Amino acid sequence: MITASAKKRENIAEYLLYMWQIEDLIRAQGLDIDRIQENIIDKYVGLDEQQKKEMREWYESLIDMMRREDVVKSGHIQLNKNVIIALEDLHRRLLADSKFASYSAQFYHTLPIIVELRAKAGDNKVGEIETCFNALYGILMLRLQGKEISEETKQAVAQVSKFLALLSHYYKLDYNNELFKDEDGN
Repeated sequence: MITASAKKRENIAEYLLYMWQIEDLIRAQGLDIDRIQENIIDKYVGLDEQQKKEMREWYESLIDMMRREDVVKSGHIQLNKNVIIALEDLHRRLLADSKFASYSAQFYHTLPIIVELRAKAGDNKVGEIETCFNALYGILMLRLQGKEISEETKQAVAQVSKFLALLSHYYKLDYNNELFKDEDGN
């Protein structure tokens, strides 16, 4: 909860990956708030009782959303889907505006990787932005498991990361109403 709030303000890509990790963490604890309390919340150092209570309530609300939205075994809650939708919308606006030619260039440099990733996804095809996030999350999981990652995959992921970092930068500017200002600040 504390980490999520900070990440959402500073880096939307890190926020989304973190939230996907939280969803999996909740699944790993069997959507059991008492297990989450014992194995996660109580392990946080430096939290007072009020903060622990707020964190528990946050996890409880996420568990409730996961149950109501039927993403207990897999998938993402609407809260996280909305981030993807917002990023896809911003992505389309950036591509359509010649002012952001460097963004377009970065995207088209990344596009062959996205096409390859989508081809490997089989029937689970999603949009370009979500494909990028799926790739980064997959690599994150492989690293956490200590699995080997090929040099080619590392290079592809580095390019995807660079692209998403740029999109995240523009998201932050857009969120702060600073993206489409003219030279006069209007």
